[in-house]
This record gives sequence, structure tokens and C-alpha cells, in this order.
Amino acid sequence: MPSQIILASTSSYRKEILSKLGIPFCTCSPDIDETPLKEEAPEAHVVRLAKDKARVGAEMFTQGLVIGSDQVAVINGEIIGKPLNHKTAVSQLTAASDQVITFYTGIALHNITTGKCEAHCETFRVHFRALTTAQIEYYLKKEQPYFCAGSFKCEGLGIALFDRLEGKDPNTLIGLPLITLIDMLSRQGYEVLEHHS
Repeated sequence: MPSQIILASTSSYRKEILSKLGIPFCTCSPDIDETPLKEEAPEAHVVRLAKDKARVGAEMFTQGLVIGSDQVAVINGEIIGKPLNHKTAVSQLTAASDQVITFYTGIALHNITTGKCEAHCETFRVHFRALTTAQIEYYLKKEQPYFCAGSFKCEGLGIALFDRLEGKDPNTLIGLPLITLIDMLSRQGYEVLEHHS
């Protein structure tokens, strides 16, 4: 059984999610070009980047299973990224009001020993409430989600922005679909529900 699990990400959110499984893992920071290809669909984009992150991460170790993940949010066919500032965040949440945002999360698992990589795209839909300008301003002041795609943190007060959530695994929304990952690990002979030293 491959003993070492490596998360090819420095995201504190992804580290926190993976920690839920109670398995030992280390992290690395893969340096890849994340520019979308011309006319690349969101699903293809996140799967390609997840695989690239896992592959580049695998080059830093001699054995183990490397997890790569990437995510984009799409509203009305348009990819929305991290707002980085207040003005853009207001604009993003105003556009999201009373709409549905689709999150595409790519996940890849690269086996360093065999060189094989399995990848998958998990979809998650967020139905937003109709939001007033005052509600948007209050939310942004409280949580300042300027480094989160779509301008919200669903694990915090962001849950108040939503009317309903639609998807297989709520962890997907934060950036790491654990249910899919557990299945991938199992196919590589790594069982989460077994003792790991």
C-alpha cells in the first residue's frame, strides 16, 4: 500500500479539508501556469490543472500518492475568479444575486510509483438568495472574502447568501471533493478507514 499522501497545494482551505480524514499527509507547492487555453471548457480547464499540479508535485518525491485540485466558478457562462478587492466583490455578489453559480472542481491523484494519474471533475451548484446592496456590503465587511472565488466563504457567514446547495459533497465547494478522493485512494490500495502510521 502506498504510504505517503502528498497534497500538491498550499491552500489552507484544502489542507483543512484533507485533515478531516485523519490521515497523515504532507504538502508541496507546484509551480504551474494556470492560464486557460483558448476556448477551453471549465471542466477541461480544472481537470488539466489538477493533473498538472499532481504531476509537478510528483516530481518532488520518490514515492507516494499526490493529490492535485483546481476550481473555477461560472455564472451565466462566465468564469469568475477571486475578486481581490471590495469593488470587484460587490460586482460579483450583485451578479450572483438570485442566480445559480456552478463550481467546477478538478481532482487528480497521481501514483508516483506507477506514473498513472486518475482525474475527475466534480460539479456543485449554489442557488443564491435575492440580495440587497446593504446585505452584500454587510457580508463583505464581516467576512472580507477577497481571496475566494465568487466572493464568499461558504464555511462561514457565506451560507446566509444561499437559498440552496446542490451537489454530492459540500467539501467540493471549499475546493476538495473528499468523497471522490476517498474512492480514488481506495482504487490505489489506500483505505482511509484503516490505521495509518
